[in-house]
Amino acid sequence: MNSSLIMGIAVLTCGATMLGGLLALTLKRQVALMLGFSAGAVLGVALFDLLPEALRLGENHFGWSAIGAAAAAGFLLYGLFDRLVTRHDKPGCGPDPALGFIGAGSFSFHSMLDGFGIGVAFQVSHEAGLVVAAAVLAHDFADGLNTVNVVVKNGGSKAQALRWLLTDALAPLVGAGLSLFVSLPPDMLALLLAGIAGFFLYIGGLDLLPESQRAGPRWASGAATLLGAAFLFAVVQLAG
Repeated sequence: MNSSLIMGIAVLTCGATMLGGLLALTLKRQVALMLGFSAGAVLGVALFDLLPEALRLGENHFGWSAIGAAAAAGFLLYGLFDRLVTRHDKPGCGPDPALGFIGAGSFSFHSMLDGFGIGVAFQVSHEAGLVVAAAVLAHDFADGLNTVNVVVKNGGSKAQALRWLLTDALAPLVGAGLSLFVSLPPDMLALLLAGIAGFFLYIGGLDLLPESQRAGPRWASGAATLLGAAFLFAVVQLAG
């Protein structure tokens, strides 16, 4: 496993997160397109790369049902986390900066998981690592957007939003660093990849896609989503 490559990609994800957050503070009209593309990219990596790779790795140990169960578990566990922690809109209540900080903290936590996922994917193969890295770059760009938006929307200051953005940007470095000390056998990697695929299916389908449709015209965000999925399909084919 190439540790310098993994950490180098983690640095790129830091830049993608910072870019997304800074654009959220300056550009408004393009947010729907950026989120739509990110949604397609994240869904694409789950469907075109992670699940097929999990099935290939686990074919001598598990059947479709076990891989599907692991993906479903990842989807449901991420959804539970999302509902309990990051969903903080309360009808009838005014802005609450503390809620924005909780949301930003949760984005930072799963950015750390993104970095860990990159390292795990490189344990599978060089190609799988590059494909997951492409999806994480798109996803963390959207995380930067969301981190800034959730702090500002709940009454936080621009300075507070920037501090949380920096925290979110550095989180993948922590996750990628942790992955260097973990080595898993192929059967466990298969289940973990399926679980990460479940994470990505939730993030793309129930988080980024609805956000993109709320942020702008549906036809435009939908076209951007298809473009993002097509981009990841092309990346997978080239990497394979």
